[in-house]
Amino acid sequence: MELLHFLESIRSPFLDVLVGFITRFGEETIAIVIICVIYWCLNKRLAYGIGIAYFLSGLTVQGMKISFRVDRPWIADPTLNPVPSALEHATGYSFPSGHTQGAAALLGSIGAQIKRIPLQVTCFTLAILVAFSRLYLGVHTLQDVAVSLLITALIIFITVKFFIPKDIDKKRELLLLIGMIFYAVIIITTAAILYSNGTIEQIYLTDCLKAAGACIGFATGMYVERIYICFSTKTKSLVLQFIKFIIGIAGVLLIKEGLKLIIGTGLVVDTVRYFLILIWMTVGFPLIIKRFFQAPS
Repeated sequence: MELLHFLESIRSPFLDVLVGFITRFGEETIAIVIICVIYWCLNKRLAYGIGIAYFLSGLTVQGMKISFRVDRPWIADPTLNPVPSALEHATGYSFPSGHTQGAAALLGSIGAQIKRIPLQVTCFTLAILVAFSRLYLGVHTLQDVAVSLLITALIIFITVKFFIPKDIDKKRELLLLIGMIFYAVIIITTAAILYSNGTIEQIYLTDCLKAAGACIGFATGMYVERIYICFSTKTKSLVLQFIKFIIGIAGVLLIKEGLKLIIGTGLVVDTVRYFLILIWMTVGFPLIIKRFFQAPS
């Protein structure tokens, strides 16, 4: 806590705004946009590597949160005052840091797969800055961000080493699909048991179900696309790439927010909604790309 109190003592309005901007690179909206740009328009293999690491590390962090149930720093130490603007996205348990995991999985995966020193330095530095931002804002401890960085780095290493070879092997792809779904089911089951016996509140169960729904959706869509669709990211012009991206993102927003307005929220609804977002990203829109946007081979 001494570090957090020190950082609190050096805060300023300018730094609050700057660090608040940096920390947004750990939010799911930024991750979705970047993954979609890479997947639909630039490099599918890179996007698959990011997605595998992002969703597996996200599930792991959610599972650890409900297992350890560590209070936020300002609850553990009432004398600590977090930056008020950071509280909106600082919900749930503290350990490990979800923002740090999100930024590390997204940026770390890009840096690990693209062997260009300037890009690697930029990605890794920004991921560390997001971790630091959680400390500055007073919403996480050093232990929260350090463990999150270590876990995510390990998952990125395993992903790059074993899960994203250049060639497509149906047996390996099927095993990866089954493994990711099985892991998601373990997290769902753990969360459901802890909720049913009163250990955790519904909001924590909801977070786990969202993460599991997204992971299952991504794993399913990745398998279907790689085996049966195989669309190309290339189009005839940059204008078409831009139009393609706008249409795809509109579909994501329609599912993410539109379904919420139509059928509300709930444990099952939220899980299905996040599953459908990833199915749209990985299967639904790629079919549209292949039909209307893909440049002739």
